[in-house]
Amino acid sequence: MFRPFISLFASAGLAFTLPACAQPAPAVQQQDADPALWVVRDKDTTIYLFGTIHVLKPGLSWFDEAVKKAFDRSGTLVLEMVEPDVETQQKVVVSKAFDPVGPTLVEKLPADKRAAFEKALEDNKLPRATFERMQPWFAAISLSVLPVQKLGYDAGNGPEGVLTQAAKAQKKQVMGLETFEGQMSIFDSLSQKAQLELLSSTVDELPKAGETMDQMVEDWAKGNPEGLAETMNESLKDSPEVGKALLVDRNAKWAEWIAERMRTPGRVFIAVGAGHLAGPQSVQAHLGKYRLKAVRVKY
Repeated sequence: MFRPFISLFASAGLAFTLPACAQPAPAVQQQDADPALWVVRDKDTTIYLFGTIHVLKPGLSWFDEAVKKAFDRSGTLVLEMVEPDVETQQKVVVSKAFDPVGPTLVEKLPADKRAAFEKALEDNKLPRATFERMQPWFAAISLSVLPVQKLGYDAGNGPEGVLTQAAKAQKKQVMGLETFEGQMSIFDSLSQKAQLELLSSTVDELPKAGETMDQMVEDWAKGNPEGLAETMNESLKDSPEVGKALLVDRNAKWAEWIAERMRTPGRVFIAVGAGHLAGPQSVQAHLGKYRLKAVRVKY
């Protein structure tokens, strides 16, 4: 059986997340967090690598110390993806995330998984009709987001939004390694078998969503990439296809981008899901092919 894919979506899946319900943010006591930060440099170019968790609860103080210093020094912010306008998002979602013909989503699922899926919809007060024409991968993402939102995790508290606002305030260039459509296409390109396994495993892991996310955030806040790598390896060891699509291929492309960018003088701050900066297939590991070394920043 697959391991917690909720952690996969939060730390190495798409930067795209479903919008949370608008609620007033409660006053919370700030807790110090020191996420891992790396730097790649030569005589005239410096590139920082910062791992994010795409959704967070309010109250973690991470945008300070070495992270803030590295960001302030950089002229460009690079994210996985720069979010397009709502109209563009809707067009892409309609074209890639739904199947207007053929069997419904429940009919595509193995018979022994249908009851659990329908119970997950019922538990989250979701009408079955909403999911009938979803592609399995999009249904998996949709279901994975809901329970963590209920626990207070929100993309609005995630580093991507905070960094983007700070970059705009400082008039920095903001760019993406991928496009919104490109990110959606990664999941859409998975085989039907892999998509259905992804959905089934997500349903199985929903009861542990809070526990999984709390552990991921704890490792992230402590700057513990080894802990993140362990969770990621558990998530992916039974699914080479998903691991290749979401991690290995993308990490290799991003390492190539970094190697090319090192040819241009300046300072760049790259912020991507923390799962991409952990484990044996991390971006840092792929940088070795270009004789580049990412050094952990101590703080």
